[in-house]
Amino acid sequence: MKGLIQRVSEASVMVEGEQIACIGAGLLLLLGIERGDEKAQARALCRKILTYRVFPDDHGRMNRSLSDIGGSLLVVPQFTLAADTSSGTRPGFSTAAKPEVASELYDFFVSEARSMIAEARVGEGQFGADMKVQLVNDGPVTFLLEENP
Repeated sequence: MKGLIQRVSEASVMVEGEQIACIGAGLLLLLGIERGDEKAQARALCRKILTYRVFPDDHGRMNRSLSDIGGSLLVVPQFTLAADTSSGTRPGFSTAAKPEVASELYDFFVSEARSMIAEARVGEGQFGADMKVQLVNDGPVTFLLEENP
């Protein structure tokens, strides 16, 4: 399971011209679910993301987590993160989880996030939809985090 996090001052998701989620300061998470991923990886990655120190402390050092600052989280399903890009010039998607498995793990991840921080601070994209994601990357600060089965 892969999570690409971006520290944002704001982010939003639109589907078919309608905004379905938006957050202020916090993290935008693009979540890629791979074959073999299970709830244990989702839970561990969620915990890691919420406690990963990417926000500045009083001295400007990345020493505070999303949980520390009371920020928001926007979770967007991103199956292309599970792509195999090791050869050629076209990605392969055989490493991505099947849609029904990925959808279930995505929902589980969002549920875990909502149980670990205030539900009102967690926004989500729409699994399987053509989404338009807007963000103001703060820094820019971007990290790829992984949890392997």
